[in-house]
Amino acid sequence: MRLLKYYIILGICCLMPFAEVKAQVTVNAKLDSAGIFIGQRIGMTLEVSADAKKQVELPEWDSLQQVVPGLEFVRAEKTDTSYLNDGKQVQLSRRYYFTSFDSALYLIPQVEVKVDGKSFLSKDKMALKVLTFEIDTLHADSIFGNKAELAPPFDWAEWRQVMWFGVMALLLAALLAYVIYRLRTNKPIIRRIRTKQRLAPHKVAMQKIEQIKEEKIWQSEDSKEYYTQLTDALRNYIKERYGFNAMEMTSFEIIQRLQEVNDEEAIAELRELFQTADLVKFAKYSTLINENDRNLVNAIEYINQTKQDEPEQKPQPEVIVVEEKRSKVAKFVLIGSIVVASIVLLGVLIFIGYRIYMLTL
Repeated sequence: MRLLKYYIILGICCLMPFAEVKAQVTVNAKLDSAGIFIGQRIGMTLEVSADAKKQVELPEWDSLQQVVPGLEFVRAEKTDTSYLNDGKQVQLSRRYYFTSFDSALYLIPQVEVKVDGKSFLSKDKMALKVLTFEIDTLHADSIFGNKAELAPPFDWAEWRQVMWFGVMALLLAALLAYVIYRLRTNKPIIRRIRTKQRLAPHKVAMQKIEQIKEEKIWQSEDSKEYYTQLTDALRNYIKERYGFNAMEMTSFEIIQRLQEVNDEEAIAELRELFQTADLVKFAKYSTLINENDRNLVNAIEYINQTKQDEPEQKPQPEVIVVEEKRSKVAKFVLIGSIVVASIVLLGVLIFIGYRIYMLTL
């Protein structure tokens, strides 16, 4: 007897987990009504209560799939979830819609729900009566014709993919147009930039004068070229040194402005230099070599007298863009990239057209 009691207690302990699971899961399914007319929809509410830690799988049907012969599934709504008993119990509720185009009495089987892979059925089977219409064939005026087809409501979710692909197509087209333009103008897609240290105005002027001296332009018969380069160097120095646009002013206007910032002794020889330059450039005046040499010395003295010693500081670099001609290999790679990008763009446009066609059917 003791051994028998032991086996009974052991069996009860083994069955307790299953009894606990069974007790924790309830499945209820209910139709909105017991009867509908042909073509109408009927809703079914499915409610499942289970342990919150369990994984619940609700039934799924494909659109127009027959749940029972003659009764078709239409759609399902989203699942509503709520928690009970301080979150220990979960309750799921979901609406399903069915329709039928054959008048008959349909017996809907118990709905199957899976909890952690184990099947649970709703309590009772459900019956649905589908009724037909009585058509008065003797009075044809009472029969209405087909109604116009209703357009489905606009859904942004369906068009989201088309919109993103449209944005991608625009960006790809803009990039392709830019690359083609740069290729046709033989300009690099990415420019290399070189920095050049900015020099003080008097140093720039002295470099130009040293270049004139090295080229010995004043010893040639072309005095006009010599005085043009010499006065341009002085005009640019005056512009950077005193802040007014000497490059666009006449010699007389420059001397007048300099009288406001320089003494007469500093600009006396500069006035003579500009007068000689004007005679050479506009009156075809011929100068001697020693006169050209003297004017060169006068320009150097004026710069040395009026130069401004700048405090030592980190020089600001001047950006110079370096344009390089594209090699044949680079052109070949670039053309290949254009071809590939064009194919991708064409594919994206075809996909967008196809999606728009499908969405507007």
